[in-house]
Amino acid sequence: MNSPACAFRCWLVSHRARWILSSLVLLSFSTTAHPLAAQEAAKTRPFHFETDVVSILSRFGCNASGCHGKAEGQNGFKLSIFGFDPQADHVALTSEGRGRRTNPTVPEKSLLLQKACGDMPHGGGVRIRKDTDEYRTLRNWIAVGLPFGEPTAPRVVSITVSPREQLMKLKTTQPLKVVAKFDNGIVEDVTRHAKFQSNNDGLAGVDEHGLVTTGETPGDVAIMANYLGAVDVFRVLIPRPTDASSVAPPRTGASVEGNFIDPLVDAKLTKLNIQPSELCSDEDFLRRAFLDVIGTLPKPVEVRKFLDDKRPDRRARWIDDLFKRPEYADYWALKWSDLLRVERPTLGHAGAHAYYRWMRDGFATNKPFDRFARELLTAEGLLRDQPAGYVFKAVKQSGEQAATISQVLLGTRIECAKCHHHPFDRWSQTDYFGMEAFFTQVSFKPTPQGEMLLAKDSGATKHSRTGETVFAHALGEPSPTQSPDGDRRKLLADWMTSPKNPFFARNLVNRVWAHFLGRGLVEPVDDMRLTNPPTNPELLDALASRFIESGFDVHQLIRTITASRAYQRSAHPNATNERDEQNYSRALLKRLDAEVLFDAVCQATGVPEKFSGVPEGSRAIQLWDSQVNHYFLKLFGRPVRATACECERATEPSVSQVLHVLNSPELQSKLSHESGTVARLVRRYPSDNSALIDELYLTVQSRLPTANEKAVATKYLQDHESTRRQAAEDLAWSLLNSLEFVFNH
Repeated sequence: MNSPACAFRCWLVSHRARWILSSLVLLSFSTTAHPLAAQEAAKTRPFHFETDVVSILSRFGCNASGCHGKAEGQNGFKLSIFGFDPQADHVALTSEGRGRRTNPTVPEKSLLLQKACGDMPHGGGVRIRKDTDEYRTLRNWIAVGLPFGEPTAPRVVSITVSPREQLMKLKTTQPLKVVAKFDNGIVEDVTRHAKFQSNNDGLAGVDEHGLVTTGETPGDVAIMANYLGAVDVFRVLIPRPTDASSVAPPRTGASVEGNFIDPLVDAKLTKLNIQPSELCSDEDFLRRAFLDVIGTLPKPVEVRKFLDDKRPDRRARWIDDLFKRPEYADYWALKWSDLLRVERPTLGHAGAHAYYRWMRDGFATNKPFDRFARELLTAEGLLRDQPAGYVFKAVKQSGEQAATISQVLLGTRIECAKCHHHPFDRWSQTDYFGMEAFFTQVSFKPTPQGEMLLAKDSGATKHSRTGETVFAHALGEPSPTQSPDGDRRKLLADWMTSPKNPFFARNLVNRVWAHFLGRGLVEPVDDMRLTNPPTNPELLDALASRFIESGFDVHQLIRTITASRAYQRSAHPNATNERDEQNYSRALLKRLDAEVLFDAVCQATGVPEKFSGVPEGSRAIQLWDSQVNHYFLKLFGRPVRATACECERATEPSVSQVLHVLNSPELQSKLSHESGTVARLVRRYPSDNSALIDELYLTVQSRLPTANEKAVATKYLQDHESTRRQAAEDLAWSLLNSLEFVFNH
C-alpha cells in the first residue's frame, strides 16, 4: 500500500481531480463572476492577478495609504500603494510568512479571506462579505492555485462611465456604471470593482457602489471613476429649483460693457437658474482693483480722484495706470517667488536676491509669459548672468525639478507618479521618469567668475520598478526610442510654450483668474486633470485662446478679466446666489495675503514698519526673503517656500488672527503714534467731526461713510469730546477690525 508506485498513483488521481475541479471553477468564474458585453459573452479568460485580485484590493481600500499600502504596511502585511507593483503584491499574498495568507487546499481558511470577511479579528473591520462576487472571486483564485497570469494577458485600455453627464435635482440619486475596454477588444462591466470620488462632496457625494447623491446646493460636480489606473468622469449639473425662464442676467451699470467672458459665465448661471448680483460700486471696484493688481490700498486722494472721474471707461483706464506703478512688479514677483522657491537659506543672500530681481524685472517690463518660462527652463552659463538658473539650485534633484516645473507651469501634479500610477489621473511612472529625463543633464560648476550652470551628458534615466531605460518625453507625448541630442530642456521649452500645448496657457489663465475671482475655474489651481474638470470648460478654453493670441501678454489677460462684469459684480448676494461659490455669480470675499494685509495696516495707520535686516522704507510686499522674522506675517499665513504648492500660503482665518488684531500692542502703538494717521487728522480737523470721519473712512476702507455710519461715529466723537483723539483712535481701531478691512470684497 505504501509502495512508490501506489504513492504516485494516489498523487496522480489527486492532482487530476484537483485539475478538473480547478477547470470547472475557472469556467464558472469566467462566465458568471465577470460578465462580459453581449458580443463577448461566449469568450472566457483565465485568472489574472492584477485584473482580478488587485482590482478588488483597490476597490476596498486594502492597498490605500491608510491601510496596508502605507510605507510600513499594517500589522506585518504590506501591499504596494494603489497596487502599482502587482508582482510584489503577489509575493506578499502567496509567499511571505511561509504562505500563511493563502491556503489553496482549503481556500476558506485563507487568512486573506478570514480577515476580510470578519471570521478573524481585523483592524479594518469587515471589508468583503461572504455572499459577494468579490469574495467568490478571491476564493476561486486561491482554489485554482494562486496564478499570477500570463504576461500577454489582456490589459485595461480605458474605462467609460455612464451616464457621462446628467442634469440632477437637489437631493436626488443617480447610479453609475463603469465599463472597461481591454487591449484584446473585450468589454467588461467593472462597476463593482471601480473606485469613485467626488471633487466636491458639498454639492454631490458618491458611495462605494457608484451611487451619486446630490446635496442642497446648486452647482457643477465631477465624479471620478478609477479602475486599474484608467479613469473617467461623470459630470453633474445641479440647477437651483426654479423656472429658468424667470432668470436673466441683470444689465445694471450699462457703462460696463463686459467682454467675451460674460456670455459664457451668464450661460452657465442660466442653466443653474442663478441670478447674478448687481455690479459693484465705484468705491468697491477701486479698492478691489488696487488690492488685486498691486497689493496696495488706494489713498484717500486717489479715491476722491476716481469718484470725480466721469469718463465712461475710467475703470479700464485706472487698471492701465496700475501696471505702471512699482507696486505691480513688487506684488507679482512676491507671488511667483513663493511658487518658484526664492529661498535665502538654500540659495544664499546674493543668489536669492538675483533670482528675485529676475522675476521682478520680468513683471516690470511685462515680459511675455512664454519667454519667462523659456528663460526659466533653459538657463545656462554663469548664474550671475542667468539668474533664472537658480530654480535648479532651489530644487536640486532632477525628479523634484520635473515635478515642480510641471506643477507651477503646467498645473499638473506628477510627484506621486514617481512611486506608483497617479491614483486620480492618467500619469504613470513612465510619464514621471520621462519628465525627469529632461533635467538629468543639469549640473553646476565653480569658476573664478562664479558658479556656472551646465547641461552635460548624463546617464540613462531608469524606471525605478522595472529598471528599463526611459527617454525624455513630455506629458501626454509618446516615448521615443532613443535619447534626444543636445540640451533636452530646450525641447521641453519648445513643447511647453507651443500654442498647441494643452496645459501651459490654461494653467496660467486659471491661476490669474483664481487670483482675481477668488476661485479657479479648476480648483485647486495646480491640480488640472481629467478627473478634476473646470467648472466652465468653455470659459477656460476661451481665456487660454485669447492669452495665446495676445502673445502670452499678462497685462492683456488682467485687462480682460478686470473688464468683465463677472469681475465687477458686487459681493452682496441675492436669494438665488447666496450659496453659489463656484460660478462667479457674485464677488467672493478674499482674505488678504499676509503681506498685503500688514501693508494695509501700516498705510491706514500712517506708520511704516522697519523689518529686521531690510532697508528703511521697505514694504511687506517687497520682502523677497521669506525668512525675514515677523510675527504678524507668520501668523497670517506667509509661506515658508518649502514646496511649489499654492496651499503653502494659509488663507483660512483663525482665532489667533482675530485676537491679534483685537489686542495687538503693536497695532495699538501704530494707531496712537504721534506721527500717525489719527493724530495727523485730529490736528488737521480740530473741530470738524464730519471731515475727520470722512478721512478715516477713506483711509481705512477706501470709501465715504454711509449716513448711518456717520451718525454713529459723530455721536461717539461728541460723547467723548474731552478725549477726542482717543475716541478717533477707537473709531479707527473698529474700522481696522472690520471684515471690510481684512477681506477684499
